[in-house]
Amino acid sequence: MTMNSGWKRLNVGVVGGGIGGMSVAIALRRAGHEVTIYERSDFAGEVGASVSCAANGTRWLHEWGVDVAKGDPVVLKKLINRDWKTGEPVSVYSLDDYEKRWGYVYNMFHRQYMHSMLKDSALGDEGEGTPAKLLVNHKCRDINLQSNEITFENGTSAHHDLIIGADGIGSAVRGILGIRPEKRPSESSCLHANVDTDEAVRLGLVDYSQDSALEYWGGQEGKWDKIVLSPCNNGKLLSYYCFFPRDQGDYSTQAWGAESRPVEELLKPYPHLDRQVLQHLSIGKEIQPWRLWVHDPYPYIHQGSVCLLGDAGHPMMPHQSQGACMAIEDAAALGILFNKQYFNGDIGQALAAYEEVRLPRVTRVQAAAAKAAYNINERIGFSVNKDTPTYKVEDPKKVLTIEEMNAYDMYRDIEEKLAAKRGSPYTGKFICGLPIGLELPSGITIGA
Repeated sequence: MTMNSGWKRLNVGVVGGGIGGMSVAIALRRAGHEVTIYERSDFAGEVGASVSCAANGTRWLHEWGVDVAKGDPVVLKKLINRDWKTGEPVSVYSLDDYEKRWGYVYNMFHRQYMHSMLKDSALGDEGEGTPAKLLVNHKCRDINLQSNEITFENGTSAHHDLIIGADGIGSAVRGILGIRPEKRPSESSCLHANVDTDEAVRLGLVDYSQDSALEYWGGQEGKWDKIVLSPCNNGKLLSYYCFFPRDQGDYSTQAWGAESRPVEELLKPYPHLDRQVLQHLSIGKEIQPWRLWVHDPYPYIHQGSVCLLGDAGHPMMPHQSQGACMAIEDAAALGILFNKQYFNGDIGQALAAYEEVRLPRVTRVQAAAAKAAYNINERIGFSVNKDTPTYKVEDPKKVLTIEEMNAYDMYRDIEEKLAAKRGSPYTGKFICGLPIGLELPSGITIGA
């Protein structure tokens, strides 16, 4: 890698110590910068259960040298959509050749294990760069956008060259940047439950862990009823997300982490659901409401030397399983833009390129996730299963495809955007990171 003559080491402050915050700490540490992570609570952790990490996220974990095995993932082999009442497969998307095609596997992690894995990489001595520092009980109160000083609720303050708001869907940094989200509660509600695979097998129930699949019941009928099963912890835990119309239970004011809801509440919306999965839900534990808000895309995600990352900058519905990957991609983009090859010392220019690289891509995924909320045929993978009898999408030319997600080359995208900013020619055979001539299953050819 050639060293850019204007490169300089930055002192970076990351507000938020979740998956996004830890990812960007790794990326910027590897790029040679000094990173401090500020976490509002008394420990940096994650709540919830499973989190999807497709090849477009997994590739960065490998590039950063993260020990993926520490996350105890399930490597997914297929996506299965089942009939709501019978449980028979309606649409199956095989991932058998996935690693061969895209270079990386599709991992499903338990959120806490994934967070711990990333935290070890961000703060540990191993690997390139100076280990990041983590300060807990540091809730951001304000940021002076002129002096780059963060003040915290605990009375302390800190100055940084670059500040990243990775503080989630309720981001304080977003408000400081003057972004007021246009948001509304989703038409669907969701309860999450965990099922212990051993307990299910002991009771003679189906062992879904054997499928190594993301499995869906329903979602074909243009209704809000849908069950999503994701196996994690090497198949030992089955993580269920149970969606139903909001008029059957509104959790928009609830927070995760309260005591478990009664199992009757979980089963009530589903009188006609496939008995096999219903029996699984009947032994569900840690039943928690998940608030779902639909956010319109934000007009910008940076100002001065401050930018947003992950849910702080582009909250999305969970129906494309791309939320964590988008945060990881954000982190990767910052890691590249501020590395020794590309960063010329101009923070404003680098963040303007970050916004140009990230906003169109995350906005596209955001919109596709909102569509897939009520039509599973819009979900990456199922979106190209046109032979399914129930296949129907809003616009076949606009569906999000696996090619668009995984053939994307962020280095080329960044080079194209930086060339335009620096007035130098860009000769790469890519447009916005996608290879010219790439034929998408939607019938679109890149650059045609």
